[in-house]
Amino acid sequence: MNIHIISIAGDIASGKGTVTSLLQQELGYEIYKNGEYVRKLAKEMNMSIVEFQEYLNAHEEVDKQVEKSASIYASEHDNLIIDARLGFYAVPHSFKVYLRVDINEAARRAYNDSLRKDTEVYESIDMAIKDIKYRYEQENMRYLKTYNVRRDDMSNYDLVIDTTRKAPQEVASIILKEYKTWLKDKE
Repeated sequence: MNIHIISIAGDIASGKGTVTSLLQQELGYEIYKNGEYVRKLAKEMNMSIVEFQEYLNAHEEVDKQVEKSASIYASEHDNLIIDARLGFYAVPHSFKVYLRVDINEAARRAYNDSLRKDTEVYESIDMAIKDIKYRYEQENMRYLKTYNVRRDDMSNYDLVIDTTRKAPQEVASIILKEYKTWLKDKE
């Protein structure tokens, strides 16, 4: 079983992508990003990310395909970082990290993130807050219904970090330190 795997889940705009890139630079691990796959599917279907969330709610088989892709990839690779909301579930033997962020900071980050513009368009930060809350609720309901898991149950994770007032490099450093300790117990 591949044990050199870190799965990173977290709140919307908690810094998962940035931290994942920093970890890759430090460890040289490959990255698997479920979010890119989801955004690609949404774009192909000419849907916003919220519309695609609603589509997933009605099409459980597509949601399972998305989540299974991370599990399959992890079974075939080692030295891997998985950026996926249900990474802890898809790859239970990974070092499981959850990144939290205050909703106001999340909205500010999402509103200003140019990489999200293809599938997430916000007219204001207030609109971003509303959208993020809605997506969070929809995802949690879908995960509970489809997988019988609660991603917001912090006992699912080996490490939980609030990124609201932390620089990405600080978050990555904390993860690296804890991951190395976790890895010593597994090897």
